[in-house]
Amino acid sequence: MVKIRKFAAYQGLKRPYTRVSKYSKKNFVRGGYPNLKVTRFDMGDPRKEYDTTLKLVVSRSMNIRHNAMEAARMSSNRLLEKNLGSSYHLRLKVYPFHVLRENPIASGAGADRISTGMTLSYGKPVGAAARMRMDQTIFELKLNKANIKLGKEALERASKKLPCTCRILTE
Repeated sequence: MVKIRKFAAYQGLKRPYTRVSKYSKKNFVRGGYPNLKVTRFDMGDPRKEYDTTLKLVVSRSMNIRHNAMEAARMSSNRLLEKNLGSSYHLRLKVYPFHVLRENPIASGAGADRISTGMTLSYGKPVGAAARMRMDQTIFELKLNKANIKLGKEALERASKKLPCTCRILTE
């Protein structure tokens, strides 16, 4: 299996490129949308009443890849589920709409006959990312006041999986 490229290549929050051509048959997004790793956006019990809300807020504007969001979601949800059962509501508040593309360039013996270089190099989709703005909420956790310490620990674990520094806000 091919190793994924370092995220520093996709981290910048540039304008998303849309292919525009004077030939109408080349005016499209080639390759479709990649499969998302994020499986659930709401965990716990959303119907119960909770008196405290904790938010995980991103400190700077950047892209966050979908597999990082899924790793953060799994690590925090596992801790909450093990200790609180279903008396919490964890919500992932962003969706990875931005498609990450890569122009695969062949290397090795005979690569000059296979590779086309930069000709028509729009790239194939390799993943998806969420475009985050500064101070935007990525995770929202609702729980009761008695479990605030555990909730902060869960959001702290989630922030370790994300490629930026985050703050935890209490409401």
